[in-house]
Amino acid sequence: MSNALVPVKADESRGELIQLVSFSLGKEEYGVEVLRVREIIRMPVVTRVPNPPPHVEGVINLRGKVIPIISLRKKFGIMVSEYDKQTRIIVMEVDGELKGFIVDSVSEVIRISSSEIQPSPTVAASGVDQECITGVINQAERLLVLLDLEKMF
Repeated sequence: MSNALVPVKADESRGELIQLVSFSLGKEEYGVEVLRVREIIRMPVVTRVPNPPPHVEGVINLRGKVIPIISLRKKFGIMVSEYDKQTRIIVMEVDGELKGFIVDSVSEVIRISSSEIQPSPTVAASGVDQECITGVINQAERLLVLLDLEKMF
């Protein structure tokens, strides 16, 4: 899947409408394509596995499927903080497999016009690899960084 953003419907004056799930890591806001998200769950007990990469927290059993759990804070080089009531796992399909991504909180599902997406900046935000950033949305005094998690893994 080369196109990270899926159009919802066309509107010639504003561009195609796109739906995103927005979430936060620290003070930064990020967005991913809503069609990739399978579900959003509260933080369960994560089973540790031996010798994982630094950003892998372990695995969980989600209705009979073992899913790796990845800390996006660690992956992006953001200082790790304690999990709280807002911490969530976004379960997504990445490269044909389900993976869980730990985020500080999930904000909302937003609909934006493709014309609102600005090209990714030349300097990556929060240690995110440049090729993983699809674009940036500047909306009402907030910046939302669009991610392509398939390029990250």
